[in-house]
Amino acid sequence: MRAFLGLPLPDAALDALERVQEGLTVGRHVSAENMHLTLAFLDDQPEAALQALHQLLAEISTPPLTLSFRGLDTFGGKLPRVLAAEVQKTPELTQLRKRVRSACRDAGMDLSRERFRPHVTLVRFPRHLEAGQVEKIAQFLAGAAGFRLDCEAESFALYQSTLAPDGARYDVLAEYPLKG
Repeated sequence: MRAFLGLPLPDAALDALERVQEGLTVGRHVSAENMHLTLAFLDDQPEAALQALHQLLAEISTPPLTLSFRGLDTFGGKLPRVLAAEVQKTPELTQLRKRVRSACRDAGMDLSRERFRPHVTLVRFPRHLEAGQVEKIAQFLAGAAGFRLDCEAESFALYQSTLAPDGARYDVLAEYPLKG
């Protein structure tokens, strides 16, 4: 089963992020129900490994986290692939990510090494952007440079990712409250 671990966002944050999306007419908007902050991508895992991981994740105890969104950016280089809302990398967020990844390794999962750049994907762009579309994205970014949002994450979740022609669908398999 294709899976990942992430932070679901509160409704008020989802509403604010949807309002940001409205300003950009290029690309495919990520639906609010698919917005999250990824902590670890697990790729394809057997159900037994996910069950073992579930037991380990249930033992993680940490207080709720404040997520501070500080600007928007594109990922993918000269021809961007996605627009994302960037989240400030705090020691608390980094520590939760380390604990989650450690639980994955303890459950026997090999995770790829990846740089942690906390963000929430808002828009996915087509593979081949036209010059006018790139300009629209640049103008949008210039106009949205001051984007700021603070919210509290009260849980993290284990998600199943199902790929489809119109994009992936994410379903919560288990949710773990942040308490501490």
